[in-house]
Amino acid sequence: MLTPEEKQKAIEKAKLHEKDTGSPEAQIAILSAEIDRLANHLKKFSKDFAAKKGLLKMVAKRRTLLNYLKNEDEKRFNEIIKKVGLGK
Repeated sequence: MLTPEEKQKAIEKAKLHEKDTGSPEAQIAILSAEIDRLANHLKKFSKDFAAKKGLLKMVAKRRTLLNYLKNEDEKRFNEIIKKVGLGK
């Protein structure tokens, strides 16, 4: 889990308006931060299978949100890719 400060920092990168927490961009930013944290954890503890399963679920959810955004508005998709730092 991300701390509230880390979560807020991730949302700040991608928010669309002042009180944005539920837009696809904000959700992708939060998931990306959680994925990075969990990937670092798995580098130390490679046999933590519960964490691996959670990581795969988060990656799948982020991929679903990215596909949705790409189909709806490709400009927003390209912007979030740059903001979050994904290599697509």
